Amino acid sequence: MKTIGIDIGTTTISAVVMDTEKRKLLASKTVPNGSFIRTEREWERIQDVKLLMKKAKEILDELILQHPDTEAIGLTGQMHGILYTDGEGRCISPLYTWQDGSGDQPEFDGESIAAQVTRKYGIFAATGFGLVTYLYHMKKGLVPEGSAAVCTISDYLGMWLTGRKSPLVHASNGASIGFYDTKNWRFREEMIIDAGMELSMLPEVTTEVKKLGTYCKIPVFVALGDNQASFLGAVGMQENVWQVNVGTGGQLSVLSEQHFEAPGIEARPFLKKKYILTGAVLCAGRAYAILEQFFQKCAVAMGLDAKEQYGVMGKLAKSAREDAGGIQVITKFKGTRVNPEVRGSISGLSEENFLPENLVLGAIQGIAREYCDIYQEIYRGTGIRAEKLIASGNGARRNEVLRDTLKKMFQAELEITAFQEEAACGAALSVLFAE
Repeated sequence: MKTIGIDIGTTTISAVVMDTEKRKLLASKTVPNGSFIRTEREWERIQDVKLLMKKAKEILDELILQHPDTEAIGLTGQMHGILYTDGEGRCISPLYTWQDGSGDQPEFDGESIAAQVTRKYGIFAATGFGLVTYLYHMKKGLVPEGSAAVCTISDYLGMWLTGRKSPLVHASNGASIGFYDTKNWRFREEMIIDAGMELSMLPEVTTEVKKLGTYCKIPVFVALGDNQASFLGAVGMQENVWQVNVGTGGQLSVLSEQHFEAPGIEARPFLKKKYILTGAVLCAGRAYAILEQFFQKCAVAMGLDAKEQYGVMGKLAKSAREDAGGIQVITKFKGTRVNPEVRGSISGLSEENFLPENLVLGAIQGIAREYCDIYQEIYRGTGIRAEKLIASGNGARRNEVLRDTLKKMFQAELEITAFQEEAACGAALSVLFAE
């Protein structure tokens, strides 16, 4: 079976063609997202939906032309963010992305919407979660006139391609916009009503991979959240195999039949009513990039050219003692989901060990330790062991020392994912689970 998967990411839009029987990548194409819109509100992070649809269609049409025997189209994209649609299924707003800061604005007696929701209802609510953004818009009179529903960008792509007039959303995307009870697979309607939101604005949610309609006579299926699609593309339905995703930020994820949540750990809806237990590392590859900038500035201060230092850092890390000379580096430059105020630190310094090679290896170990801490939390709660790691993202793909460090800390074998566009490949594979 030949299928196409499309991923509308925050910075790029990707599409792949896969032979699902052989699990073989036949073609891929990626273009810059390039749709951010400048706004007078400095905290807003919005994108142009019309431009996103145009770019996605161009890629899709090109791949269909090259592979006219395509039998299905699967979708995925950035989670959490929302757009507004009217009663005819047309988008009437920009995409308010997961980076949108409206929910953090202390405009309500000195308190933000996210803080109010967390305090009043005792549920995790972050800025950028779609219903947090919607609640802010309601209180500020910013909901577009004629709005009938909200959905994610990949859900809207499905509507736009098939001509649907209302969104049908997989639970993986439904949960991502907030106020969702993942244990019972439903929105927390009582809280939503109490908060002052309209239930009619919620999209219809399904736990199955359902057909939305057709595009060019090809069936189009409901979109998965990008975290779930990435896991499917990298790991599939394997048990005791953990995905270590290292991008600018990162996640550690594992398949689970049991619902488990803890501070910083989410049970995200997956396929066949299973979960992906996920913990986030807010500053993964970004922490290593911050250190690279530090070395680059040191070079410039010494009269050298400003050029990339990753190659030098890799050699330094390989030459360092295995224990980094006793240096301990905490790389939480942007805090954690549980404690956003915590910051990084360097400790254990002495006259003998304060060396650049120890600093680089210490930072790598600090990044790996954040993933290992998430693993220990999930393992204590579920007993799910790490028999194997599958690493994805450029932060892992390009850093051999980080991969070796993860193997040692987890005491598990590690493989690089077979596909670089894991989310788009996962979308292409998701159609195999259609009911």
